[in-house]
Amino acid sequence: MPRFGKGSLFQLQSVHPDLQELFKEVVKHFDCSVIEGFRGKEKQDRAYNEGKTKVKFPKGKHNQIPSEAIDVSPYPIDWDDKERFYYFAGFVMGVASQMDFKIRWGGDWNNDTQVKDTRFKDLVHYEIY
Repeated sequence: MPRFGKGSLFQLQSVHPDLQELFKEVVKHFDCSVIEGFRGKEKQDRAYNEGKTKVKFPKGKHNQIPSEAIDVSPYPIDWDDKERFYYFAGFVMGVASQMDFKIRWGGDWNNDTQVKDTRFKDLVHYEIY
């Protein structure tokens, strides 16, 4: 059975308890890595300047304590395998629905289940909605 490594567990501690519960369930069935939870000013502003986010500190959901956003990737991470990120997101969204958690994924910001209308794609991003 897959489980989180030390780095993922460290990042997981910084997020909202609902996100912790969700991804502890997800990892039982789908190997994944937590890339980031809480993000401070320096990291948030760097992500903004690199075009990885659309909001500056402190307006991001990563900027709250506990963080209401988390970045998670299927493991092993292959940034070129976009289809796997979509597959993983479908799995995550299904588990969240079963657990009655309202989350939003960075590949479908308006939660309309239509991914082609999403211009800014952040395929590892999940947030409380």
